[in-house]
Amino acid sequence: MKRISRWLAALWKYLVFFLLIAFVVSCCMILFLEILQEEMGTALTQEMIETAAKLTVGNVILISLLCTVLDGVRRWFLVTRPVRRIAQAARKITQGDFSVRIRPVFSVDRQDGLNTIIRSFNQMAEELSGIETLRTDFISNVSHELKTPLAVIQNYGALLQQPDLPEERRIEYAKAVTDASRRLANLITNILRLNKLENQQIFPENKTLDLGEQLCECLLAFEDIWEEKDITIHTELAEEIQIKSDVELLSLVWNNLFSNALKFTPRGGCVSVRLWTEPSYAVVEVSDTGCGISPQVGARIFEKFYQGDTSHAAQGNGLGLALVKRVVDIVEGDISVSSEVGRGSQFIVKIRRAEHGTD
Repeated sequence: MKRISRWLAALWKYLVFFLLIAFVVSCCMILFLEILQEEMGTALTQEMIETAAKLTVGNVILISLLCTVLDGVRRWFLVTRPVRRIAQAARKITQGDFSVRIRPVFSVDRQDGLNTIIRSFNQMAEELSGIETLRTDFISNVSHELKTPLAVIQNYGALLQQPDLPEERRIEYAKAVTDASRRLANLITNILRLNKLENQQIFPENKTLDLGEQLCECLLAFEDIWEEKDITIHTELAEEIQIKSDVELLSLVWNNLFSNALKFTPRGGCVSVRLWTEPSYAVVEVSDTGCGISPQVGARIFEKFYQGDTSHAAQGNGLGLALVKRVVDIVEGDISVSSEVGRGSQFIVKIRRAEHGTD
């Protein structure tokens, strides 16, 4: 049935070309003969007209057949084959193969419709491939992060069941269970929060606030930590810097940056917080004298669950900076990091100032 349909389609194309060319050639021949008779003064006989008509019909048939073949070849290479490639690639995408790519079609106009579709398809496949990789990594990382505290809770819970357990050990094991439970709760909270941020289920409630005051409040919440580690805190905060943003979301940014700075700064080190203004932005710099990060780690530091320094893995779950990056994007700010191994890290956050914001 398909073969009959193809033959009927080919016959229809030939008929269209035949009628079109017959009409054009007939009009041209009639016009040519009329001009020839007028200019030469020659009368055409019936035999001459019949001979010319037969030659014209033969030429029309031959030209129509040639045009049909050429159009078929053109359509095969420029339309049919590329469309089949797109359809096959689409089927592979639906089957979960996101590595498929389509070669562009040769065309004089590189901006033609098919090449535009192919470029868009390849871009879509590349994006889907990246999303699938992130999804797989996310599931793997979540599974690993969940298993670790659960294993701690299970092991220490079993130890707590031992008879005649000394009070000192009981308190130690109970503290381990509590810490693991807290880490598990923080992980789940951060996962849910990040999921809401990424799916735009959290909408910022913009309010005018004094950024210097907010930084001081967030920093003072970590006073116990810097005093315990004997870390020097250096602040240089410009006064009366007003911004229009979401207070809670920005607190999440500063709390994560301060927590990381204090976590990676050794005893007796220094953490600095600076605030100044640029023409359109308020700029916050959080720097430390910690272990620093390499360029390879810095390139991935805002990825979910990525932890460049595994020696501090028990103190976090690799979601803090991913949350920070997402929040900064939502409030239409910018964040960058510069670091040197062994000398510390420096995070710079830019937030649009209130007078330049949107009401």
